[in-house]
Amino acid sequence: MKFATVRNGTRDGQLVVVSRDLRRALPAGPIAVTLQEALECWDKVQAELGRLYAAANEGEGEPFEAAKAMAPLPRAWQWLDGSAFQCHGDLMSEVFGMEKLSYETTPLMYQGVSDRFYGASDDIPFVSEADGIDFEGEYGVITDHVPIGTGVEEAMQHIRLIVLINDWSLRRLAPLEMRTGFGWVQAKPPCSVAPIAVTPDELGDGWQRGRVALPLHVWWNGSLIGSASGDEMAFSFPQLVAHAAATRDLCAGTVIGSGTVSNTNFREIGSSCLAERRAIETQDEGQPRTPFLSFGDTVRMEARRGDGASPFGALDQRVVKARTGA
Repeated sequence: MKFATVRNGTRDGQLVVVSRDLRRALPAGPIAVTLQEALECWDKVQAELGRLYAAANEGEGEPFEAAKAMAPLPRAWQWLDGSAFQCHGDLMSEVFGMEKLSYETTPLMYQGVSDRFYGASDDIPFVSEADGIDFEGEYGVITDHVPIGTGVEEAMQHIRLIVLINDWSLRRLAPLEMRTGFGWVQAKPPCSVAPIAVTPDELGDGWQRGRVALPLHVWWNGSLIGSASGDEMAFSFPQLVAHAAATRDLCAGTVIGSGTVSNTNFREIGSSCLAERRAIETQDEGQPRTPFLSFGDTVRMEARRGDGASPFGALDQRVVKARTGA
């Protein structure tokens, strides 16, 4: 099934079921008014939602405009972001002059902003270009309720939806906050999420071993800079879910990210963020030459299956100057 959230004047929007070709949409109420409501009673409502999905695929419903959708979950109870691609971790360690992190036994994860996720076509406000504005293309999952101590095998059953995320970052601020030994606050503003959340079966062979085995295409100001695949995760999404639930319940609607999608053949397929590209330039040329983002820059992200289908729709956004103060 495929889901989106359309604007209705509230912060959480209206849940709609979207056809496989992303052309038609049917409102999910009264089955579930919001995606959060659906996730909290998933076992009870999934059959009815499935019938709506079948109807949308038969041509029922209204035309769907992905560019006008909100994030599938415009706000969530919890956002946990991993760093599951060792290639990216190694490159970032070089950028920040840190010892390389271990990816052998324990996933890396932090808790970020969850009270807002930007929609796929929203302008994204930042205070200053001097903060090192960067994008990070990644995949994510949304869970139902996950009990404390859930193991890896059981965790797979709690992954209800998969999404495409742009995890915005401020690179000048990140190392300053890292040195405090506490988590990121200023360096990690809200993320953006592509308009469509899909159930794992919708990806077909693009969902393998608990990983999204699809290339994530990233364009900066219209130029393609990367097409890394999500199948090189050192830890699978079930492993990330189990790690997060080791000492606490995860509420329905918890969003867990993969971290920046990155592949070992980065010189051929490019990168999903500018910091990684700068790290590669440092390796090859002794110093970075790619700048971070400027106001007016555009970023587009889209995953595509082998048949050309775009399961999540596209993120297509512009960086703008924030209005600060009252």
